[in-house]
Amino acid sequence: MAKDKKDKMEEPEQQPKAKKGLPMKLIIIISIVLLIVAAGAATGYYFFSKTQSKKPPEEKPAVITIWPMDAFVVNIADVGGERYLKLVIQLELSDPAAVAELEQIKPRLRDSILDLLTPKTYKELMDLAGKQRLREDIAGRVNNVLTKGKVTKVYFTEFVVQ
Repeated sequence: MAKDKKDKMEEPEQQPKAKKGLPMKLIIIISIVLLIVAAGAATGYYFFSKTQSKKPPEEKPAVITIWPMDAFVVNIADVGGERYLKLVIQLELSDPAAVAELEQIKPRLRDSILDLLTPKTYKELMDLAGKQRLREDIAGRVNNVLTKGKVTKVYFTEFVVQ
């Protein structure tokens, strides 16, 4: 019995020993934070190194070939009176070799463009959309007769309607 009393007295005195070192929760939190920082650093390195390597090489500007045409002066079809159009155009070409061909067929081109301009009305010519359609029509007519290269753009350098 004396032993039992001693055992009972000793038991409450024995407390579980405090663990030395870091608690398990703190180790897990530190590990997760380190993983997030490492993933962020790897992602940043991947994206920044990718954008630097995507820089396009410097290209030399392409030489543009422009062929000027003589002025066109035509009477336009207008009900409100006699009006005329003075138009000077220049053609941007995709191939410099097309210039020689255009010089040879110049009368044919002028005739084709004159046929295109004559039925136009004042209202069609003064509208921005009408001017754009006229550019497209001129480019289409010239491209129909060209064998070398093509017209990429039509510039109006003078456009007078009276």
